[in-house]
Amino acid sequence: MMAACQANGAAPAAESASLPPTAQAEIGEMREGSGILNGYLGAQRLPDSAALLPPPPVEGSAAAMADLEAYQTTRALKDTPRWTQAQADNELKFPQAIHSYSCALGVGITEEGAPHLYTLMRRTLTDAGFSTYRAKQMYQRTRPFALLEEESCVPHEEEMLRGDGSYPSGHAALGWAWGLVLAELAPEKADALLQRGYEFAQSRMVCGVHWQSDVEAGRVMGAATVARLHSDPVFLAQAKLAQAEIEAARTAGAVPEGCGAPEN
Repeated sequence: MMAACQANGAAPAAESASLPPTAQAEIGEMREGSGILNGYLGAQRLPDSAALLPPPPVEGSAAAMADLEAYQTTRALKDTPRWTQAQADNELKFPQAIHSYSCALGVGITEEGAPHLYTLMRRTLTDAGFSTYRAKQMYQRTRPFALLEEESCVPHEEEMLRGDGSYPSGHAALGWAWGLVLAELAPEKADALLQRGYEFAQSRMVCGVHWQSDVEAGRVMGAATVARLHSDPVFLAQAKLAQAEIEAARTAGAVPEGCGAPEN
């Protein structure tokens, strides 16, 4: 789309006005200075996690014991490459947050090279992440590191996380939503993208900041958010433009920097 405009001169005013915005100033932030863009849905149109999800496992139940066992199996991962990946997956600031998805996609998700794709990811983060908050506030589940008095992979954030309910996982919701959206835009890379979304969510348990049931509930909310986004005309228009950016990057042979072996 942008290449066509450059080739044919400036787009007509009416056509330009119809394009979904990519500028932060035009989209707005959740809180001024936060860098978190407003989502597509707004608070009133988000899926209701308090209505959609069952309560978290009750202490002493079989489900709670399964959560504890799953958590304990990940403690051996401390100071391994998987632990380091969990630390990287904790980062939600752009562009660092989406680097691993760029690698799975095989296309750089950058503000300069793919502004609609970049914006799509930023705004989807907001919708998926905040879709978890009604249940978080309702249940105020204690996080594993706090309950068991153990170290997480992000000790510098533990004080803040103690006051933020564990169930469901917001990171898992947004990470899975990213995987779903990108898999739809680039179906030839769907397996790699969905695997990245799955592992991004699992990183929360590896990190020690969520239980497995938190992660699974987060994935439910991520999928529910993506389903709701498919009824939003601005999201759909931006997704179409983002797909065109992916195709243009592939045609140009552009590949993301800082990745290991290409994803199959």
